[in-house]
Amino acid sequence: MTDIVIAGIGQTEVGEHWELSLRQLAVSAIQAARRDAGGLRPQALFVGNVLAPILSDQAHMGALIADYAGLVGIEASTVEAGGASGGAALRQGYIAVASGLVDVALVVGVEKFTDQIGPAVDEAWSTTLDSDYESAHGLTPTAQAALLMRRYMHEYQVPHEAFAGFPITAHANGALNPKAMFRSRISAEAYAKAGMVSDPLNMFDIAPYADGAAAVLLTRRELLPEMPAPLVRISGSSMVSDRLAVHDRLDPLAFTAARLSVERACRQAGILPEDVDLFELHDSYSIYAALSLEAAGFAERGQGWRLADPEHIGLTGELPIATFGGMKARGNTGSAAGVYQVVEAVLQLRGQAGANQVPGARRALTQVLSGPAAAAVTHVLEVL
Repeated sequence: MTDIVIAGIGQTEVGEHWELSLRQLAVSAIQAARRDAGGLRPQALFVGNVLAPILSDQAHMGALIADYAGLVGIEASTVEAGGASGGAALRQGYIAVASGLVDVALVVGVEKFTDQIGPAVDEAWSTTLDSDYESAHGLTPTAQAALLMRRYMHEYQVPHEAFAGFPITAHANGALNPKAMFRSRISAEAYAKAGMVSDPLNMFDIAPYADGAAAVLLTRRELLPEMPAPLVRISGSSMVSDRLAVHDRLDPLAFTAARLSVERACRQAGILPEDVDLFELHDSYSIYAALSLEAAGFAERGQGWRLADPEHIGLTGELPIATFGGMKARGNTGSAAGVYQVVEAVLQLRGQAGANQVPGARRALTQVLSGPAAAAVTHVLEVL
């Protein structure tokens, strides 16, 4: 099979962009990605977005963004898979290019939470849950994660402070990332004193909603002229779904879709998970970081929390995660999160990560989820 390469990457700073619209954020990331790819023009655009119709009163994002990016006439559509929408859009772009029907695909993930404030944002994000049996009864994504964390702590006898290493590591890395929303470190003491949001989740267990856009350009290796930066290919790609409602699952603490997605992507790439040099995981909540590590095979069931050691998961550790701050410090950009992960992984593999560089990184694993792994999208990236 021909190599599918990431020819260009772009991202906006993550934050509360009150002064910018959805289209402006998306186009900014797209322009950066096209510059990075030497002006490469795509034949297809895949937009990862879930909240624009609710928070911004804007559907039909494909046509809108293609227009304002100066790409009128190309194929353009929106891909929606809850919080995994950006990863799902990348998966569709990958399939399109790998099929041979599209030579160059543009993928952009964009989300703008600040078009509304307060309860309206939580209500909008709750539409990614099962409406009839979860959100209609008041369940929110944060409350759902809190229930799973409480169950995990009870089942495996884990104290709350055992999760502190996840946000501590994320904030240490985010402090070095000029695109991150939060660029300050936190301590174990600060974690222990943080205010409770949804027991047992405290303020530092929850990634903040944020505006942002990230973009990548995909093409086949033989179609790409010589590029100055090291080329990065997608050697494995997989998307898996699970039952949407957690109460319908056999085991709520088993992220089955996440496990299968890693297994399938790694099988396609011809590697084992332990062969990667870094893992950009889904850390929207501290408990999801632990469960993702278990699902990916880096820890036994009930033992993922033991990896929450900055010495182990920091930039120079055995398994670096959230290398630019992850969702916790970079900010949770919703549908854009999965594309941000890939942009950051490409920077690592090119050796362009600056102060966030993982030494000698040659292979990366990225995984984005929708909620507690109702959908999971995993990619393996490697330097050619």
